[in-house]
Amino acid sequence: MISFIVPAHNEQACVGRTLRAIHDSARVVGKPYEIIVVDDASTDATAEIARQNNARVVSVNHRQIAATRNSGGRAAQGDRLFFVDADTTINPQAVAEALRYMDKGAVGGGGPTWFGIDEIVPLYLRLLAAFGVIGVKFAGFPGGAFMFCTRKAFQVTGGFDERFYWAEEGTFALRLKREGWFVVLWKPVITSARRFRALSGLQLPAFFARMVFSPFKTFTRRASVEKIWYDSNREGDGKISVSLAAKVTNGIALLIVIVLVTGSVWIFLPRSLTPWGTPLGKMRFVIGTFLSHVGLIFWPVALIVFVHLFLRRYWIEWIKMAALTAFCFWLAWDSTQGVIWFWTWFGHRLAHFHNG
Repeated sequence: MISFIVPAHNEQACVGRTLRAIHDSARVVGKPYEIIVVDDASTDATAEIARQNNARVVSVNHRQIAATRNSGGRAAQGDRLFFVDADTTINPQAVAEALRYMDKGAVGGGGPTWFGIDEIVPLYLRLLAAFGVIGVKFAGFPGGAFMFCTRKAFQVTGGFDERFYWAEEGTFALRLKREGWFVVLWKPVITSARRFRALSGLQLPAFFARMVFSPFKTFTRRASVEKIWYDSNREGDGKISVSLAAKVTNGIALLIVIVLVTGSVWIFLPRSLTPWGTPLGKMRFVIGTFLSHVGLIFWPVALIVFVHLFLRRYWIEWIKMAALTAFCFWLAWDSTQGVIWFWTWFGHRLAHFHNG
């Protein structure tokens, strides 16, 4: 039997659509199934809507996504577990593909996510989502909106790490990779962009900066991610700010995303084509300096992956993890060299200016 586990907190606006999509997908697949909605201290009609859609409701009071998912996993009766966020619409193709992989020996996996066509979302988030579909496949780490595993793998790994308030799906993927073959599907599922609509374009870069300089607090303290992942106020979920400040910051975020996406193009341009004194040369300098500082984010990522590299038991996962570790360390070291060079250059220019 398949068990679909849906963690939910004040999800009355989304959970009905999510459950209907699960029913439709399960019927197409043709396997016996159950749906468990783990109602985490909701104060709205989430539990009532879940029961109306033939889901079993498990009531908890964790207010932490990892613990809520684990409660659903422990209550599940199926031998194939699917974790589906309450604002995510799955499809039969993704479910069938996941089942085929598990039948072939995969211990678990996940799928990329995409925003719905009717979603109101800033353009920079659309671009990030488009490249995210490719990025999660390349890196081998899906988001938590749609993950799956065998019941045995869930029990052996202990489920999601309850020390984490954010990125708990990444640690769960690492645990699954330790036990065997982990797959990332090509077929995306549709999820909501509501969490990002309430943020200004500069709040996400600020969040990633905190992740670089204080990774432990960012991952393990609720206050670090309260605004993005744990805000209970759903009144503004369908709205996007049209204030001047929001437009300006979203425009800046769009520019940052374009720079991140196109930054690698400069590698293929000879320096002779972009001399320092030309506008292109100055643009290359500014973009290179920015990317070097952003690239520091690969240090905590590389260290986390490196630590888990030696825990692999499945040789294909070891090879993939080793390649990802080497790639992250290379990006981190290359960025560090760029940062050191820039601040050394800046210090010399400042001293020259001070000395006249």
